[in-house]
Amino acid sequence: MEHETQPITQPFTVALLGNPNCGKSSVFNQLTGLRQKVGNFPGVTVDKKLGMIRLPGRHAVQLIDFPGTYSFYPTSIDERIVVQSLANPSDENYPDAAVYIADVTKLEKHLLLLTQLRDLGLPLILALNMSDVAEKEGMEVDAYTLSRRLEIPVVKLSGRTGFGIEALKYELQQLCEGREHRAPSLFYEFSAQEKRLAEAIKDIVPGANLYQALLVAHHYVWLPFLSEAQRKLISDLIATHGFQPLRSQVNETMQRYDKFTPMVRMSLRNVRSATRSITEKLDVLLTHQVAGPILFFVVMLLVFQAIFTWAAYPMDLIEQFFAVSGEWVRSTLPAGWFTDLLTDGMLAGLGGILVFIPQIAILFFLISLLEEVGYMARAAYLFDRLMQAFGLNGRSIVALISSSACAIPAIMSTRTISNWKERLITILVTPLISCSARIPVYTVLIGFVVPSRVVAGLFNLQGLAFMGLYLLGIIAALLSALVFKLILRTQERSFLMLELPEYRPPVMRNVLLTVWEKVRTFVWEAGRIIMAISVVLWVLASYGPPMAMQEAKQEALALAQERELDETETANMVAARQIEASYAGHLGKVIEPAIRPLGFDWKIGIALITSFAAREVFVGTMATIYSIGSVDDEYTVRDKMAQERDPVTGKPIYGLATSLSLLLFYVFAMQCMSTLAVVKRETKSWKWPLVQFLYMSGLAYLSSLLVYQLLS
Repeated sequence: MEHETQPITQPFTVALLGNPNCGKSSVFNQLTGLRQKVGNFPGVTVDKKLGMIRLPGRHAVQLIDFPGTYSFYPTSIDERIVVQSLANPSDENYPDAAVYIADVTKLEKHLLLLTQLRDLGLPLILALNMSDVAEKEGMEVDAYTLSRRLEIPVVKLSGRTGFGIEALKYELQQLCEGREHRAPSLFYEFSAQEKRLAEAIKDIVPGANLYQALLVAHHYVWLPFLSEAQRKLISDLIATHGFQPLRSQVNETMQRYDKFTPMVRMSLRNVRSATRSITEKLDVLLTHQVAGPILFFVVMLLVFQAIFTWAAYPMDLIEQFFAVSGEWVRSTLPAGWFTDLLTDGMLAGLGGILVFIPQIAILFFLISLLEEVGYMARAAYLFDRLMQAFGLNGRSIVALISSSACAIPAIMSTRTISNWKERLITILVTPLISCSARIPVYTVLIGFVVPSRVVAGLFNLQGLAFMGLYLLGIIAALLSALVFKLILRTQERSFLMLELPEYRPPVMRNVLLTVWEKVRTFVWEAGRIIMAISVVLWVLASYGPPMAMQEAKQEALALAQERELDETETANMVAARQIEASYAGHLGKVIEPAIRPLGFDWKIGIALITSFAAREVFVGTMATIYSIGSVDDEYTVRDKMAQERDPVTGKPIYGLATSLSLLLFYVFAMQCMSTLAVVKRETKSWKWPLVQFLYMSGLAYLSSLLVYQLLS
């Protein structure tokens, strides 16, 4: 029996567009719910959200949530994505229709991009978002008049409450079925010069209409879909026609405002500004030059404390769960390499991934709340001038502060930075801020450097040293950012452009979906890399040349019998000798000549290798190497390390020079594979994690070398 092959139909694709802070994400979440995923635009590291909508009579509609943009004259890479996708009809992201989301309370500001979109000839729907807020403010919107004058369907809705979403779906259904769509006349009236130039460019860019051809004339230098030959032809045409892009852009913008401003004023009536006056009153305090930064640091301190305190209990539960699971697997399965792989390799690696979830979830929950309320835009505004002096962005301050808890969620939070260069610099320097994983290392080593003594009747010297290490990381991050600012070259202009939104209650649906997306992305994208590296590290630390491993075991057993050690101490002795004989131990011996000038021996070398999985592994590695029974007892570890002597000189291994050298190494070194995995995920390339690893390792090595050589 023969079966007919059914044709594969592509889903109807709709672009979701709008200005930043227009509530576009709320509408996207209302339409798609959990039926959304994150991809990336071809050739760039900018994410795009894709979502599916189920409509009656249609199998599926695919929604592309484009980055927020103010106009087709972009000021950031995110905004360029919109232009390059919509100026080229053959682009794979070119939609079948578009929905434009506009904040109805700021309609006049939001219609510039709408009229530009209308001139593309796409089927277009205007969605007037925040209609519930407009109603509370006493604002009456005549959607019929606005629709008639703009010549497109207009829908009033609220992304917060879901009001009007069904009406929007109905209009989308009409577009899907192709009912009576007629491209309106061009909103912008071309000059004779512009029209001749656009007509000529239409012959070079297949399928482009008149306005798309004009956009190509403005942006041909960086549009990726043009070949060098096409750029040369367009350049010659521009010179021939005497086209002046800046003057054309100004004329177009003013003409559009002249035409749509009367339309808006005829469609809006009875406007009150009670809510706005509240926003203005709050901003007098929250954006004040002195009070603003103080209040911001108080808010960030509360966020930082919440990440530490709220995450502690679930993180302990996760660690206990994997510890109990490991013991259960070990007691249930027969002893052997497979059981060790499950417990020490895969379960330990999985635990190392999932233990970060509480911090990531709490950080993004709180940051999303502040973003939804409208506060984060104020924070970026407050610190933009200071941050730009170091090549960063006002939004970088949030990532730098939150990285004190963990660099992983901090790096993920840099997605709010639209300028790619500033975002990249923030990602590259964020791990220099001392995170919570360094605390066990600092706790163990500070005692070898600074005595526990109180000065001025109030300050503990070790506490001051602890704070000094954090300040050292902050200074290093800012100076490194300054260096990257001078090294990295980009055509993108470096300035902050944002609209300070009204203060509004948060939409919990948006907040929870953001948290879900960030956690899911971390577990799936970064988790796969972390798991693979964890298994590799386990293999290196658990296996070695068979003869060497057997000899190490026999020597350890003989020594334990001679010293009359108990079962636990004997097991630790065997583990210590076998890790020396393992491939990781051999690797420690191999790198010993390189780290000896820093005051490090092969045992510290092993700790440097194993703590690459996570910095806090340093303490556990030291405990195992020195045969300490309880790896959680940091003071016992410190005591045993204090007793360690150089076999040649007889001097303590962990003297002032070595301990301070090791402290500085851990302040600067990139000893966290989880962070590298997330950097790879965020930059879509291994190039930048490699750059980050090399420059941080170089900084750590040189500072440790300098300190050790001077003090020894």
